[in-house]
Amino acid sequence: MPPLITPEEALALGELEDHERILELVERAWAARQDRFGDSTDMCSLVNAKSGGCAEDCGFCAQSRFAEAETPLHAMMSPEQILEHARAAEAAGAHRFCMVTQGQGLSRRDFEKVLEGARLVAEHTNLKRCASVGHMSVDRAKALKDAGIQRVHHNVETAESYYPEVSSTVRYEGRLRTIQAVEEAGLETCVGGILNLGESRAQRVEMAFELSKINPTSVPINLLNPRPGTKFGDRDHMDPWEVVKWIAIFRLVLPEALFRLCGGRVENLGELQPLAVKAGLNGVMMGNFLTTLNATPADDRAMFTDLGLNINRFEDNGSNPRPDNRSGWLDGETSDVVESYLDDASAAAAAGIEITVWDPASQLRYARKDTVPPRPDGAPNRWPGERPDEAAQLSGMPFGH
Repeated sequence: MPPLITPEEALALGELEDHERILELVERAWAARQDRFGDSTDMCSLVNAKSGGCAEDCGFCAQSRFAEAETPLHAMMSPEQILEHARAAEAAGAHRFCMVTQGQGLSRRDFEKVLEGARLVAEHTNLKRCASVGHMSVDRAKALKDAGIQRVHHNVETAESYYPEVSSTVRYEGRLRTIQAVEEAGLETCVGGILNLGESRAQRVEMAFELSKINPTSVPINLLNPRPGTKFGDRDHMDPWEVVKWIAIFRLVLPEALFRLCGGRVENLGELQPLAVKAGLNGVMMGNFLTTLNATPADDRAMFTDLGLNINRFEDNGSNPRPDNRSGWLDGETSDVVESYLDDASAAAAAGIEITVWDPASQLRYARKDTVPPRPDGAPNRWPGERPDEAAQLSGMPFGH
């Protein structure tokens, strides 16, 4: 489906400041979302299956070896650990589960663990299955598909014209090649980026229309949550109304894509999260993110049900993706197996159901870096306010702060 607005219209909408005008834009985006998707939702959860020590220099990421931020660090999870997190995601009400690793490629041994983890998740849960494991060949993409992966995530991060400010070790063209390999293997694509990296409004429009050309099934939108000691560590959060406006604009540019809001939504949106849902979202990343804490699953579910949206899962949800089967809708629905237990721990215990949600604040260990090589692009790492006393204080903060 082509964009519902032109680049010129998107640029004009990007200049809106008046809240009433933004609310009118939200209603327009809400109508576009309902027209394509009705009341369906697509709630996602992830596991950070391998964390820390990344060799790339992405300016937003605390896992980069070039960042001075403390790094959450753990080796590649076992397939059984991946399954444990998938079961927790299913218990929290997620429709799909993504296995995520740091870096731009995995060793053969670690890749085999992802494949086995995917097989276990396919066998033991009713979740749709995704992977985000860096650059890959067509052969690797086909191996993921054979193991039960249905969609591969690989962001472009920002507009092509701004990309050199984001990373100098991971080329934009390489990202496009990976996306093409995923498509050639017959997998769905999940391609998005991060807002508030210092890009202009015109470059946000540029990214939206670049994504329109790629035509991914799913578009995850992240909002920078500045990590002290990274290249973008001194940036302020976005104004919540600015966030809502851009979600609506992206919805109108990509009317057929599944939109979900991921990293930084709690810190940037606050109480406007429900309005962001109405601006065109199909879902959010539930539970906890790669290195930071998130909202509770109950709060996430309520943002959608309060708008009359359906968060239930289909019986055959794992094998027939919903709502992103572009050829048509599936018939019938069933209640979540554990829905009645999600907010009642005593009832869950009495039924013999143990519900856990991954908490990186307690399950990750943080590695302080003794030496940090200079960034390849020569840019400094930054801290909020750039005051030495504040920098020294914040550099020791865990990522949940």
